[in-house]
Amino acid sequence: MFTGIVQGMAEVVSFENGTLCILLPESEGLEQGASVAIDGVCLTVVSFTEEQIWFDVVEETMQVTTLSSLQAGDLVNYERAAKFGDEIGGHDVSGHVSCTATISSWQDGMMRFDLDSNWMKYVIAKGYIAIDGCSLTVVNPDKHGFSVALIPETLSRTRFSHKGPGDEVNIEFDSRTQAVVDSVERMMRAGE
Repeated sequence: MFTGIVQGMAEVVSFENGTLCILLPESEGLEQGASVAIDGVCLTVVSFTEEQIWFDVVEETMQVTTLSSLQAGDLVNYERAAKFGDEIGGHDVSGHVSCTATISSWQDGMMRFDLDSNWMKYVIAKGYIAIDGCSLTVVNPDKHGFSVALIPETLSRTRFSHKGPGDEVNIEFDSRTQAVVDSVERMMRAGE
């Protein structure tokens, strides 16, 4: 589990044959088998040194997320898994990305995203959403997409300041919202 409070950015060293290697600035206490969110995707540490960490990335993850486009030198958001007693400053984030969205505009601190209309049922005004692993609050959703406000602190520790219109991001919906929507849909279908 993660908090959605991105700890910083890390640099991709290589991504070959399904193995992603990154430079992680905070590896103290890291163990093989630990979970680390990379751009919001929960990955398992398969090997590490003091500075580099390796992850295996399976085909399903490559198809559903933006990780397949990573190249050496790219920056990624990272968050180490939450520990018992950690402050939860964002919301519960699993690192199980559902889909991607495309940035359509960015002005006056508001970033707008286009999202396939099939997913919009999980996006509610003032609800939580994780974008590239960052816990954010939904603003102005409609049938085509939604916006989020990005404060300077978020911009300084995430790679949103390196992105612009046309770039894709990973989306994880709030699990409680998704559970309620799916349950109501099932009940409605059962009542027909």
